[in-house]
Amino acid sequence: MVTKKVKIVIIGAGMSGLVAANKLYTSAAYKDLFEICIVEGGNRIGGRIHSMEFGCNRIEMGATWIHGIGGSPVHKIAKEIGALESEQPWEHMEGSSEEELVTVAEGGLRIDPLIVDRISNLYRKMIEFARGKLSAGVADEVDYYSIAIEAIKKYSCNNKDDKLKSFSLGCFLRHALRAYHDSAKDQECSSSSSSNSNGYSNSSRCSIEDAMFAVHEHAERAHTSAAELSNLDYNAEREYVQFPDEEITISKGYSSITESIASVLPTALIQLGRKVVKIEWQVENESESRPVRLHFSDGSTMAADHIIVTVSLGVLKAGFKNRQSGMLFTPPLPSFKADAISKLGFGVVNKLFLQLDPTTDHGNQEMGEGFPFLQMAFHKQDSELRDQSIPWWMRRTASLCPIYKNSNTLLSWFAGKEALELESLSDGEIIAGVSTTINSFLCNSQQRKLLNSHKYSNGHVNSVGTTNEFKFTKVLKSQWGLDPLFMGSYSYVAVGSSGDDLDKMAEPLPSIANSDVAQATPPLQILFAGEATHRTQYSTTHGAYFSGLREANRLLQFYHHQ
Repeated sequence: MVTKKVKIVIIGAGMSGLVAANKLYTSAAYKDLFEICIVEGGNRIGGRIHSMEFGCNRIEMGATWIHGIGGSPVHKIAKEIGALESEQPWEHMEGSSEEELVTVAEGGLRIDPLIVDRISNLYRKMIEFARGKLSAGVADEVDYYSIAIEAIKKYSCNNKDDKLKSFSLGCFLRHALRAYHDSAKDQECSSSSSSNSNGYSNSSRCSIEDAMFAVHEHAERAHTSAAELSNLDYNAEREYVQFPDEEITISKGYSSITESIASVLPTALIQLGRKVVKIEWQVENESESRPVRLHFSDGSTMAADHIIVTVSLGVLKAGFKNRQSGMLFTPPLPSFKADAISKLGFGVVNKLFLQLDPTTDHGNQEMGEGFPFLQMAFHKQDSELRDQSIPWWMRRTASLCPIYKNSNTLLSWFAGKEALELESLSDGEIIAGVSTTINSFLCNSQQRKLLNSHKYSNGHVNSVGTTNEFKFTKVLKSQWGLDPLFMGSYSYVAVGSSGDDLDKMAEPLPSIANSDVAQATPPLQILFAGEATHRTQYSTTHGAYFSGLREANRLLQFYHHQ
């Protein structure tokens, strides 16, 4: 007698889907018990991991960093397969370029390194406080702990909310900056001085510091994918976990990791170009022996005993907003699952690569050879120093940097509505906008004479720049927002949601505990994996990896006890 195998269909060939398939396929029970299949809507594996070549360099369109190599399964795989070494140049091959950043305000004002360091340290300390890593009584030049506590007090006083419900990270950071300015004013008053130790007036110092603080806020938007930091839940910061030790990129490309994970799977196991548009579960048709039926965009169907859904949170959200473009569930998902999908945040982050014309000399004596690691500080809308020629979609990018020292390939990150706008722009419009921005920051201009006057710099701020025009030969951008297979980049805990919602995302349907004793409703029909289902490492490849492993082990454990 031939026993029917248990059919498991995994939707999505990204990190979590491939890890789940790998674990199930290599288990001792596989050959006798399981029939496994991955259905992928696109024409490649990897999902939001997508390595490419650009200008003879290896670059990443999606996932870029191993966020801490200590204990990282991604780093372990990369090391085992020799992906950490390459003769071909790659993105961030020298690690972080933070120590080489040149911070300039629009118009060509080079911000005093002392101010850059002071505000950067303030921002880092406030993030440490939000994550529960900053203690009181630490000997420091500035009492950062007291500043953070004052920010919390001001918020609580203004909102009569001691429990900090619906408190955003962005709100905390802005209250902290104001508390910092207030403490600086108190120090100046006590010393009977109308200017600080660097000779700036209060107004000019605050304006420069505000622009510098905004640089870090813009970078945080790209790190978290939150369109606005006011959308980012403050309390969730303490739950987020990052592996220790350095953060690195992978010399042979992040795709080498997913390719390695998939290499043990038979080619026929992965079906590309199979976009799922509807999932029927709790199927009770007597002619159908399996409880789940998948419907594909080409009209075909597939039955399964269990499915593991690894699509992005963006695709799940779209299913509620637009029945034509999203994935539908019949019957609808239970309210606890639907609420979690609705409340959690999912943003858009895009990367822009530009190749400089190699025939043009972009070096200058002050900053060395090659294009600088440029950190851009933009002025507020009401500032008289604001350069009106800079397009709005460039104004919340934190930096424009070579992908490694002396590279002719530049990289900038975009988030939120600016990232979506980038997707709609032509190469010519992008080049024009970036060139205008660069010219304001680095090229000689009439405005620089005003910026370097005693009124604004008081002799402590110098201009930087070159008389060269910047020409680009090639443009490459990611387009995660409008891609129907992703509908965005990665998840975050939004104000109004919590880590509990991430746990709810991971709950299978129906759960074993809720299934009927007589098994009229088979358990574990739909399982969920992906970075948005991991409570402490959401938004990362690590979260995706562990979630895929979790769901594979859930099924293995279930059948181990049968």
